[in-house]
Amino acid sequence: MTADRTSELERRAILHAALADPARLRITDTLLAGDASPSELAAMLAMPSNLLAHHLHTLEQAGIITRRRSEGDRRRTYLQLIPGALDSLASPSARAALRVLFVCTANSARSHLAAALWRQASTVPAVSAGTHPAAAIDRGAIAAATRHHLRLPRLRPRHISEVRQDGDLVVTVCDLAHEELAEATAVHWSVPDPVPAGDPASFDAALAELSHRVERLAPRLAATT
Repeated sequence: MTADRTSELERRAILHAALADPARLRITDTLLAGDASPSELAAMLAMPSNLLAHHLHTLEQAGIITRRRSEGDRRRTYLQLIPGALDSLASPSARAALRVLFVCTANSARSHLAAALWRQASTVPAVSAGTHPAAAIDRGAIAAATRHHLRLPRLRPRHISEVRQDGDLVVTVCDLAHEELAEATAVHWSVPDPVPAGDPASFDAALAELSHRVERLAPRLAATT
């Protein structure tokens, strides 16, 4: 048996051991769709914080989840699955959605890019909005879309109140927007804002992360009327 094959078997054994506990399986299943702070996760799963901390430590040690500091409330962290960690194991069930609404603060970069990526990956309609809309789409987002041959409609940024409809699956792609909307958010993706840095690498990194997130969620949603 080759070293690569042995390593893969060992990795799968670690994953299976970490997910053998029903509570840890529930945690990873919850995080498959999006990120959550420890307190949000504890509330969603009705799990005591000390027990949750134990399970999170096990999942972190197994290389399944990681933490990211909030760009909004700097005291908060978000738990998220490490990209590709469960690719060989996950077979999530589908859910129905009328439309996906991607939200960030300014609706000038991440939410527009997420909606554009979603339209390429799914038949479920997608729109975007902001909690504090900017005057226009950021030029860095337009340039990133051009570099990656992504069709980005030049829509003006809009407030969520102008866009949201009953039946929308609200996906925040910005920590601050998620923290402002609180329970109105169905799914959260903690994606760093590329606008402050403004360089192409930051926008490319945000686009790559959004693309991975879309690829993971899109198969879990089915269009409904």
